[in-house]
Order: sequence, then structure tokens, then C-alpha cells
Amino acid sequence: MNSSGVGLVDTKKVTFAHPPDELVLESGSRIGPITVAYETYGELNEKGDNAILVLHALTGDAHAAGKNSPEDRKPGWWDPMVGRGRALDTDKYFIICSNVLGGCSGTTGPASMNPATGKPYGMDFPIVTIRDMVNVQKKLLDHLGVKSVVTALGGSMGGMQSFEWAVMYPEMVRSVIPIASPVQLSAQGIAYNEVQRQAIIQDPDWKEGNYYGTPGPQKGLALARMIGTITYKSDEAWNIKFGRTFGSLLKKDYYVFDSRFEVENYLHYQGKKLVRRFDANSYLYLTKAMDLYDLSRYRGDSLVEVLERIMCKILLIGIRTDFLYPPYMQKEVVKILRRLGKDASYRELNSPYGHDAFLIEFDMLTRIIKGFLSEIEKEDKDVGEKFRRDINGSKSYKNRPAGLGYCRYRGS
Repeated sequence: MNSSGVGLVDTKKVTFAHPPDELVLESGSRIGPITVAYETYGELNEKGDNAILVLHALTGDAHAAGKNSPEDRKPGWWDPMVGRGRALDTDKYFIICSNVLGGCSGTTGPASMNPATGKPYGMDFPIVTIRDMVNVQKKLLDHLGVKSVVTALGGSMGGMQSFEWAVMYPEMVRSVIPIASPVQLSAQGIAYNEVQRQAIIQDPDWKEGNYYGTPGPQKGLALARMIGTITYKSDEAWNIKFGRTFGSLLKKDYYVFDSRFEVENYLHYQGKKLVRRFDANSYLYLTKAMDLYDLSRYRGDSLVEVLERIMCKILLIGIRTDFLYPPYMQKEVVKILRRLGKDASYRELNSPYGHDAFLIEFDMLTRIIKGFLSEIEKEDKDVGEKFRRDINGSKSYKNRPAGLGYCRYRGS
């Protein structure tokens, strides 16, 4: 089959949690109304069970594939993965991607209007967590009529969300694919995030978060992005792309203090690029949500006991050169899951590009994810109808055969 992209797509919005029915966050704070920006590709079938949920990373958004207008220079951030004949095949699946709670690309976040004041929330926006993001996504899926999710997948912060889907809504997801993601953020990850936040907070133009209507902390946000970009690459990647290439061919420029190597030019470019499209306060809130992320936190159980709750098929994908969330993090989780008798597998991207490889190595990802989804299709064909009859007939379905691509139904 020839593959093709999704073409022109619209970013849609839905608003819910209107007062007095605000969303109760994990912290106990209430927020509403909440607007969610999302895109869909393909068609939802009559049973509502062919959905795939794509979950974005820190500075991603709902625009995963296609173009919003013919004038767009680039398609969505995961475009090679979505479309007819691609890994996320729109002839088979209904693909959904939404901007997370706390974001700045159409979903309610710090830059949104606070109904209590008529001004942007700024730092009055409540702390949000990965679990809060997933709860908002669940409400979106309910709105769209989705009954079952074939897989929930994403890289980095998106992988954190997929882990939470497996624990929070085991009756709804048949598989998850966390890519380059831990089950809890490490001290090193927290340290990197804190330095990035300080770059923003120390910018005088941040104004305690009340910078809306002004240019805002552009230097601070650019610096935060530069720091983050360093963690997304690898020594191999830097050497392949730049080495010690200097930005000028003139010998005299080599001895000018503000002259730059090409790697320096690249970091400055990435910083300025993010400033044009991202809100600094959202960067603060989303990195904080990542810091707070721990699959076992406040669940009253150890990590092993929480992983025991995962009933769906799970594929963890690591990246050989990822030093932000190294492969050992994913491998250790797979070992625990297998020891618990779970249907867990591990694949690794043999890539020099570091953490960013999940946004670059589309051919590798396509082979891995296509193969995984074909396994689920086969399991659906072999046992799906019997399972659906059993699950519809009883809310206490306990005897799930090992290896099925469905989660145990836990009822309500």
C-alpha cells in the first residue's frame, strides 16, 4: 500500500467543566471552564473502539500531522507517522491528539483568561500534574464517543501520560507505548528543569508571571530552550551535525569574543524559534508537572504494586544515546512487568540523535509500532469477539487470558 499524509486538517476545540462543575485537580484546586484544542485523523468506527491517542512532549501541541493551511511550511510534529499506510494508519484507526492542560496552543493554560479576574491567569493558574492532563484527555474522548483505545503512545512527557493511562483507565486502553520516558522523573531530570525555570524567572521581563501585553521574558525563555536542547541531543549527534565547525571562514573572526561555533548558532536559533510560539509560564508549569511525575506517588503502594495494576499490553521504546532518560530506565520497568507476568516488551532505537530521536527516526519507529499494532490486530481477530461478549455480560471479568491485547475490565 502506498502511504500518504492526512493533507489539510482543522484544529478543533471543545469546552467543558463550566462552573459550578469545574474540574477538580489532583491538588484539590478547581478550574473551569476548560477549553481543549485537538485534532483527529481517520474515522471513528461504530463501536468506538478503533481510537489511537497520540500524546505530545513538553513543547508539542495538538497539531501532530498534516497542515492547517496550504501556506504552512511544515506539517505537524509527527506527520511521517500518521496517514494512510503509515504506522498510525488512518484507513484503520481514528487518531486523536490534543494539547495538554496547562499548554499554550489552544488548551486552557496560564495565558488563558481567568474568569474570576477577566485577566490572564499568569501564576494564579493552579499546579497541574500529568494525571490532570490525562483526566482532561478522558473527558475529550468521552465527548468524541470513544469507547476503547487501541493504544496510547507518546515520547518523553507524552510517554509519562501513556503510563498514567494504563493505570488510571485500565478498562479503556488495550495497549500503551511509552517512548523515551521514565515512570518517575529522576533527580537529574528535575535539576535540568529547575535550571530552565530559573532562566525564565530571573529575566526581569518575567514580571512575576504578569507579563501579558508586553514582549515578556524572551531572553529567559530562549535560554531555557537552549539548556533543554542540550539535554535532547547526544555527544554523537553534536559531533555528527557540527563538530568544531566555526561560524566564519575569516581567521580574524576566530579571535573575536562574540563570534560563534556553529553549535552555538544552533542553540541561539532554537531559543529564538521557541519564543515565537510558546508561552513562558506554560514552560514553567509543564516542566513542574514533569518534576512531580511519579507513577506510584500518593497511590498508597510501592512502584511494583502500582505496575501490578497494568493489565494491558505494553511496549517500551528506549533510545541508545538518550542521556536525559537513558534506556536502563525503560529496561528496568520491563523487567519488573515481566516478573509480574505482564505482557511487556522492549525495543530500542539504535540512533545517534539522543532523546530527540523519537522526533527524527521515523523509519525505525514505523517498523516497531506497525509490528506491535499488527500483534494487537491478530489478538483482536482471534479472541476479540469472545472477550467483548464476556465483558458486556459481566462487570467482574477476572479471567483474562495472558497476552491478550485488552485490559481487564474493572467496572465502576
